[in-house]
Amino acid sequence: MKIFIINGANLNMLGKREPKYYGSQTLDAINQEIKTKAESLKIEVGFFQSNIEGEIINFILNAKDNGGDGIILNAGAFTHYSYAIHDAITSVDIPVIEVHLSNLHKREEFRHKSVLADACVGQIAGFGKYSYIMALEYFAIKE
Repeated sequence: MKIFIINGANLNMLGKREPKYYGSQTLDAINQEIKTKAESLKIEVGFFQSNIEGEIINFILNAKDNGGDGIILNAGAFTHYSYAIHDAITSVDIPVIEVHLSNLHKREEFRHKSVLADACVGQIAGFGKYSYIMALEYFAIKE
């Protein structure tokens, strides 16, 4: 099983950006923890990060052709307005789990709404890096 971890806008700034919400670990450090957990679950993972909406859309649309069985997506701020990412998710025949480091519902009101949620099999938010781990465990037990 191969799962792609996709991180969107500004997540390359983890470790520097608003540690109150996102913690002090870098995206590379979080990815390493995800990789270690994936190995223990016998899941292959691939990582992608972009601040460019179209690149994320293209990655989602090509995920299955690139051997992907599922996607864990933290779209960052694209979560709240990207109907194009929503449409990409509904265009592919693989499950997508939306994740967030922070609890969106304890943040600014504009963050409370996800336009991606109904296209995904689920949403996990507010558990920091463990949001990714929980999503990975879902794929492990689903198989």
